[in-house]
Amino acid sequence: MDVEEVLEALRRDPEFAPQITAWRTWEARPARYASTPEWLDRRLQEALAEMGIARLYTHQVQALEAAARGEHLVVATGTASGKSLCYHLPVLQACRENPQATALYLYPAKALAHDQEAFLRALAGKLDLPPLGTYDGDTPPAVRPRLRREARLLLTNPDMLHAGILPRHPHWASFLASLRYVVLDELHVYRGLFGSHVANVLRRLKRICAFYGSRPQFLCASATIGNPGELAGRLLEEAVTVVEDDGAPRGRQHLLLYNPPLDDPALGLRRSLLLEAEKLAARFLEAGLPTVVFARTRLGMELLLTYLRERCGGRRGRLRGYRGGYRAEVRREIEAGLRQGTVQGVVATNALELGVDIGTLAACIMAGYPGTIAAARQQAGRAGRREAPSAAILIAGPGPLDQYLVTHPDYFFSRPPEQAHINPDNPFLLVDHLRCALFELPFEADEPFGTVRPAPYLEALAAEGCAFPSGGRYYWLGGNPPADFSLRTASADVVTIVDVSGEKPLVLGQLDRPGAATLVYPGAIYLHEGRFYRVERLDWEGGTAVVRPARPDYYTQAGLEVDWQVLLEAGSAPQGQGRRHHGAVHVQVRSTSYRRVRLYTHETLGHGTIELPPQEFLTQAFWLTLPEPAQEIVRPDYGPNWPEMRLRARQRDRFTCQHCGMPEAQAGREHDVHHRIPFRRFGYRPGENEAYLQANDLSNLVTLCRSCHARVDHGPRESTVAALQGLGHLLRHVAPLFLMCDPGDIQVSTRLRMPPEGLPVLLIYDNCPGGAGLSPHLFQVCSEWLQAGRSRLQECPCPNGCPSCIGPLEEGEEGAKEQVGRILELLV
Repeated sequence: MDVEEVLEALRRDPEFAPQITAWRTWEARPARYASTPEWLDRRLQEALAEMGIARLYTHQVQALEAAARGEHLVVATGTASGKSLCYHLPVLQACRENPQATALYLYPAKALAHDQEAFLRALAGKLDLPPLGTYDGDTPPAVRPRLRREARLLLTNPDMLHAGILPRHPHWASFLASLRYVVLDELHVYRGLFGSHVANVLRRLKRICAFYGSRPQFLCASATIGNPGELAGRLLEEAVTVVEDDGAPRGRQHLLLYNPPLDDPALGLRRSLLLEAEKLAARFLEAGLPTVVFARTRLGMELLLTYLRERCGGRRGRLRGYRGGYRAEVRREIEAGLRQGTVQGVVATNALELGVDIGTLAACIMAGYPGTIAAARQQAGRAGRREAPSAAILIAGPGPLDQYLVTHPDYFFSRPPEQAHINPDNPFLLVDHLRCALFELPFEADEPFGTVRPAPYLEALAAEGCAFPSGGRYYWLGGNPPADFSLRTASADVVTIVDVSGEKPLVLGQLDRPGAATLVYPGAIYLHEGRFYRVERLDWEGGTAVVRPARPDYYTQAGLEVDWQVLLEAGSAPQGQGRRHHGAVHVQVRSTSYRRVRLYTHETLGHGTIELPPQEFLTQAFWLTLPEPAQEIVRPDYGPNWPEMRLRARQRDRFTCQHCGMPEAQAGREHDVHHRIPFRRFGYRPGENEAYLQANDLSNLVTLCRSCHARVDHGPRESTVAALQGLGHLLRHVAPLFLMCDPGDIQVSTRLRMPPEGLPVLLIYDNCPGGAGLSPHLFQVCSEWLQAGRSRLQECPCPNGCPSCIGPLEEGEEGAKEQVGRILELLV
């Protein structure tokens, strides 16, 4: 069967067809060509013809001509439109004209660099190209000196540029002095925290190039986003020419939005996202069609791979998983298998969104909205990368964002891709990169750093003893600052996962520290390429997780406790009857417990405790202070004697947590007082009975610190608490409509009472040190964001609240949805 036949069978399927909320088809589009410039080297044209590239698309010629004029440029055309030639051809032309010219290729992923190196080496066999090579963390130490001496075309990533090349620039003096071009591929990836770091790395690169007498030209390529020129200009701090008139051909494309059917309409529970994705992917795989399935999380990816392998039986060996954390050789083996056809299906995270050549795929299944329209289009574009017809199906998850989009298909199809934002002047990032720049070269007292005047920062570094002023210059004193931080993660180090079941330990992969705290704690089930491993031990200090193969009937999910403190309020404004704010906060995140969840049915089998140090960082945040009427809506009513009994319980327990022994003075806040038997079980009705007296009896109360209280099995929440947390659930999941961010880039926390007013507060923070500039944007679009949340709440068909609006509810929480609606009325 071909793609069209599988789609027609789905169209006639009485279970599938009613759940399609939108089906859009784009007809095939022919190529548009332009005349190759006469000045393009004849041997280069002949080499392209030998590789089957006889003519150039219109956008490729536009890029060539802009580069020849000396302009910095960004090419923002569709997936598989030949963007790489837009930067390869100017580089190779420069090498033909000047054998001493050098070029630096920057890719956000190692796989991309190795993929493009293969293309360049194929050309090298037909041209007299200068030495080239990839210089990254996988490059053997014995090879690195030769690359430093001889390479004229160097492929690397921003991380290696930051930590391995710029700090050792004297070893690269000849290369940097002749640097003609710098290529930035997959520019849309350089957003948020990572993009802000990369902008500062480029400031450092341009500064060192100026020291050696070169001024490189920048050639960028990007997937379709809303502001490619603005993003490139912000990264480069230069005027940029945008090329976005796509002349490449396109096969017939189908894109379907699918909403899993309701299993329980009263509770708003839909069929499992992963099981629906497994079923639909199997339809294409069983028809012999190469298929990619995208999952939003590592855990989801591994579970989907497990389910598909069990379903497809004989095709097990032709189904592979692909995500960050796999060893480099494993990822390249999978990529080669997809190109050669030995791998028929791949289940991946967004690690495969980027433009690695994986051959021609017929179908793409997206298990959940990936967070942005741009990312959804990028994932869908992985199918039909030539001129053949293709299909992409977006399966909506139960969350408010997915449900909003699947019920508003015009929003999804008509809205332009999101804009990518960076904040390179974020002082938390800027000071780190100024340390690096000072380590690399002394600073003149009045020397700019990009568009920033760094004199105040240099004076602060001198006061700290890190810099030494002398003769109008600042000099670095000791240490290697590039080694102290990562461009991508909250911490500079990783945890290595080791299987100790064999004769020799086998390294399975690595995780950053925040990921390790939620995936490889003792007792966790770790999934790798569809195989299950039980974590026996985690050496947090040494950075090693010891695992053994296991065959459980469950997987594990970690729970987090979040504490935060406002350090600086940068802005505040009225928001309905409440107020909105943004500023800097200190966040402490701790993994406290985990659930054992049965495979397929996803029922909870039990709980366990996690004992790990907290992750602490400074970041940017947005918060809403709810008005006094909202306080009355969300305040739990524990009866008129609650303040007195709460104080008496804390006094009896000597203001000390009765589980861990921590005194309130050490915690820096009043401890919580917990009802041993949940308050709701006593049936208190204000004005009707006095059941609160028994509920608040001292024998039913115990003092606990916040961390220990988070580990207690509370059972169902009070409906008022459920309302505040439900509001957070709703708004956090709707926020990516207005932000170009991944689902995990922002997190939410709520408080019933926040000093000094004691009003309820909802906080959304950037989930990375220093922040990524997301929170200030929420401050600007707050009314539109709240209105979108209100629309989702009103349109959700559930009567009392469900995962598609305010999150799952339990018995006793039935009033929460109505309470969230009342709170939103006060704010919009």
